[in-house]
Amino acid sequence: MSIIRIEDVAHVRFRAPDLAAMRTFLTEFGLTPFDGEDGVLYAAGSGPAPFVHATEIGEPGFAALGLRAESLADLETLARAEGAAVEPFAAPGGGFVVRLKDPDGFSIEVVAGQSPRAAVAPADPAPWNRANEKARLRATRRVEAGPSQVVRLGHAVLNVSNFRASEAWYKDRFGFITSDEIALSPDFSVGAFLRCDRGETPTDHHTLFLVQSPKGPGFNHAAFEVADLDDLMRGHARLKAAGAHQEWGVGRHILGSQVFDYWRDPWGHTLEHWTDGDLFTAADGSNVTGMAELLGVQWGPMAPPTMA
Repeated sequence: MSIIRIEDVAHVRFRAPDLAAMRTFLTEFGLTPFDGEDGVLYAAGSGPAPFVHATEIGEPGFAALGLRAESLADLETLARAEGAAVEPFAAPGGGFVVRLKDPDGFSIEVVAGQSPRAAVAPADPAPWNRANEKARLRATRRVEAGPSQVVRLGHAVLNVSNFRASEAWYKDRFGFITSDEIALSPDFSVGAFLRCDRGETPTDHHTLFLVQSPKGPGFNHAAFEVADLDDLMRGHARLKAAGAHQEWGVGRHILGSQVFDYWRDPWGHTLEHWTDGDLFTAADGSNVTGMAELLGVQWGPMAPPTMA
């Protein structure tokens, strides 16, 4: 039994020396940046999360991962078990936070009680016409140029120094379930895609991926869900025209099935656009697979060395 069961990822937090440059990139990426009263640059998607990305002034780097608990009562339970404090969360949306350090020293902000933003439904120009189902008749489908419509933060990936130690830490505290474990041999696994335990409620194939990397511990990437395939591709065109650094894509993953497109911010942090991912319940169990499935694609370019 875990201490609590989180319900989703909440946000990612970074440091950068130039908030204006970060604001420009986030706008082109499809987020809505805004200034916080604390001097932090925040960014929201079109969904209800008060923010999904935050940037503090400082040397470039990853600052924290936010996870969302179901309730303030869960935060209090977590705080008692960890000898930590429940504090007011001085960020957009308010609420409360418990701050922890994982085995590699990553800052983990577990939040609850935030006030949601007014969600904006992504624009849908018209239905798709498929070969065996024609839903759009006597009408055109037009996709306006512009950034992608980022809806939400879907998952984060952390490189860790000891996969089994990190896996136990996150599962014991937050109730994660393995979707796919990455085994190099019958006796050694290098990582796992972990999903939230939401019982019978379907949840993303992974909210957190932990991978024991030869690069050592560090931020790997954060992934943001966009409206649909057309929206992902128009965002691809916008970022390419803006001269952004594309890392990998467009393609479809094997594990999780997402259509993906990876980009780097001005300081090298990898952010992903994705759409059409798998969802599972707690009853769907766990699988063991290998590196070929992790780095392989159903279609699209193979993973570059930077993603290995």
